[in-house]
Amino acid sequence: MSFLLFQGSVAVYICSTAAYIVFFLTRKTHIRRISRLIFIVAFLLHTANIIARAVETGHTPIVSHHETITFFSWSVACCYLSFRWRYTVKNLGVFISTLVLALMLVAAFSSRTVISLPPMMQSWWLPIHASVTLFADGFLAIACIGGIMYLLQERELKQKRFGLFYSRLPSLESLDKLNHHCLSIGFPLYTLGLITGSLWAKQAWGAYWHWDPKETWSLVTWFLYAATIHQRFTVGWRGRRVAILSIIAFLSVLFTLWGISFLLEGIHTYVA
Repeated sequence: MSFLLFQGSVAVYICSTAAYIVFFLTRKTHIRRISRLIFIVAFLLHTANIIARAVETGHTPIVSHHETITFFSWSVACCYLSFRWRYTVKNLGVFISTLVLALMLVAAFSSRTVISLPPMMQSWWLPIHASVTLFADGFLAIACIGGIMYLLQERELKQKRFGLFYSRLPSLESLDKLNHHCLSIGFPLYTLGLITGSLWAKQAWGAYWHWDPKETWSLVTWFLYAATIHQRFTVGWRGRRVAILSIIAFLSVLFTLWGISFLLEGIHTYVA
């Protein structure tokens, strides 16, 4: 059942992304509404897929590569919808739907094998730590996308050749506010994820920190975002510099999530 729901959500995400791209090119309002409705349907199917997978595996489905990527893409979609409910950022949907679809396609080619949880993973800390961290990553992903959109729009303005993006992207001020909002939520959640991970490590292995590769890169990522937050809220950085820092820091997030698992071994090697 979970696989059918997964396939269904991927198919609907494809339709949603295609509709968003058509709206991006044509700027017809009714297509935007249709795109958003299709995206919501895909998100609901995606939610049902995660619930069904949890029932089938008997644990929170955030362990294998397939499960982690699926949950991460779901968290991006969920964070976007929660943001969209309160704020409107022009054509953010086309970038978000493309990212979510790309993640789902990666998950589609990942092994769906159910991993048996080792004893230390059979803890109520698993859903708390992993879900908080991945929700943080969801908001940080949107901050990264906002940074990319900012650089694209700034490039159009600097060159004074107003092409495809200029009239279709939000103002630089709106994109800077998007970055501010997502960092304000994502960074505290990421910090909470580190704290819950340390508490879980104490319970499972008897120490709060082991300098495992995944733990080390999580800390590196935290410092990158801490520097971004400091420069933004204390020094007063805005715009281009914060956009670039948000993109660099999110690349560190991706490396922490998946690069470590493929390149380095440690006590987290069995976890995606």
